[in-house]
Amino acid sequence: MAYLLDTHAFLWFIAGDNKLPSNVVAKIENTEVSCYISIASFWEIAIKLQIGKLELAIDFEQLFRFAEENQIEILDINEKHLLQLLAIELHHNDPFDRVIIAQALSEKLTLISKDKKMESYKIKQEWT
Repeated sequence: MAYLLDTHAFLWFIAGDNKLPSNVVAKIENTEVSCYISIASFWEIAIKLQIGKLELAIDFEQLFRFAEENQIEILDINEKHLLQLLAIELHHNDPFDRVIIAQALSEKLTLISKDKKMESYKIKQEWT
């Protein structure tokens, strides 16, 4: 099994936030299992930093190093993901989440997300 982290899961993992369940932390830390984060998450973080909706305790550039150091691979957006994006229903209006959903579906990844709206899609999702 391989995992795709939703943006909030990645940010809570970095911060050591208690909102991230300990079993989810264990999954992310398990280097025997592939773990990914979408480049769309970094784009979302950059926009939220720019408009003042998010503050980080570390520099934005350090997010990339953190992912690398924790063996979390950054998943670029490709043609297959965008074709999947066009095929999914509009249960969710957040464009970043929709790309993440499309990537999880395309790559057959289990999404680690607390977002209940994502359950409307035929996607493997874990939180607890």
